[in-house]
Amino acid sequence: MIQGLPERLKQLRIQNSYSQKELSDLLGLSPSVISGYETGEKTPSTEVLFKLTGLYHCSSDYLLGINKKPEPNLIDVSGLSPEQIKSLHVLIDSIRK
Repeated sequence: MIQGLPERLKQLRIQNSYSQKELSDLLGLSPSVISGYETGEKTPSTEVLFKLTGLYHCSSDYLLGINKKPEPNLIDVSGLSPEQIKSLHVLIDSIRK
């Protein structure tokens, strides 16, 4: 088991207001598997870890304990055109002012 992973997984699930059942449905797993991840009895596969990074908008480095702090909120811009991404930057800059 990766040190601290169970605690981070549980913390992120709670912060994102998911029950174990809701998270299991999203990941296509059973609630007992989610429970096993959070108690340290089971270790998520690489595929599940990547799904969790997308769902929780965090890095795999954070989940694995390499970075001790979650990254600032990230916005997934995959699938957006360069013009749409530029518009997001303009919007964010205007909000910061």
